[in-house]
Amino acid sequence: MDFEPEKDTSVQQATSNNHKGLEEYNPFEESNKQTLTQPTRPATAPKQPDQQPAVLQPTGPPPPYTQSAAQPAVQAGHEDLIKRQEELERKAAELQRREQQINNAQYNTRQNNWPPLPSWLHVQPCFYQDFSVDIPLDFQRTVKMGYYLWMLYVLTLFLNLIGAMAYLFSKSGGNKATTFGLAIVWFVAFSPCSFICWYRPIYKAFRSDSSFNFFMFFFIFFCQFCANVIQAIGLDGWGTCGWIVCLKVLSYSGGSMSSAQRISIGIIMMIVAILFTALATLNLLFLKKVHSLYRSTGASFQKAQEEFAHGVVTNPGVQTATKEAAKGAASGVAAGMFSGGSTSNNQM
Repeated sequence: MDFEPEKDTSVQQATSNNHKGLEEYNPFEESNKQTLTQPTRPATAPKQPDQQPAVLQPTGPPPPYTQSAAQPAVQAGHEDLIKRQEELERKAAELQRREQQINNAQYNTRQNNWPPLPSWLHVQPCFYQDFSVDIPLDFQRTVKMGYYLWMLYVLTLFLNLIGAMAYLFSKSGGNKATTFGLAIVWFVAFSPCSFICWYRPIYKAFRSDSSFNFFMFFFIFFCQFCANVIQAIGLDGWGTCGWIVCLKVLSYSGGSMSSAQRISIGIIMMIVAILFTALATLNLLFLKKVHSLYRSTGASFQKAQEEFAHGVVTNPGVQTATKEAAKGAASGVAAGMFSGGSTSNNQM
């Protein structure tokens, strides 16, 4: 079969298009037509409102919380550490405050504030007392106990004076006048002496860790304990309304004293006897407590001797007396030498 190019449709189309000139040919015309005829599509499809992001859903509930056996111990140890830290911080703050007060006291002379007397009196306070400044924090409670114990002793001596006065005006027999007179002496003498002789030593012992003051307190306070035992017994004519005098008044049935008066006086004297007994017991407990603290402070009898010797040497009164004695001895020796020299010259 012979091929006839003029009958081919593709050849006919190509030859028909060639009738256009080169000057009329636009290569962008077909591409523009194709671009305009094709539909435009957005770059991204809009998100449907019912679509949600993928979230991992748990398959079941979480397991229940179980506390392990080691957690309470760890928590208790943590709380203990916090308490210790707070205690250390409190002690550090207290030490810093005391150090600042001591530094300020070097420039400001501390004025006596005990006993608290009004300013219009001619008699001024004789002692300085401040537990928060002078006494370390660990011993403040003990020193305050001693102070309250002394106040209780003074109150008991005052009530003993009232009981002795009631005993004086009673119709019962006995050494009533002697008891009342000695009750006045005990109240006037023992109130200040107990403060100076055993309370101030224990105050100064804890203030400056003084072994000498500790030993002074132990000796005098033991005598105080023995005196309280005797006062609680209440021998007639010894100046105290103890148990013996109290029972004597309650058992007295003669005279013109009524039973109501006898019972009233007996109750007053019984209260005094109970207070003396309580004082003796509290004094013994306080003595044991101070002794246990004394052993923990490192004090000793040798240290007390050294403090006593140093106090005697540095005492201004002792120094003045020593100087006067030395001057007298030197003048006596010089006078003896001159008198001896003049005697030998006369003999020659």
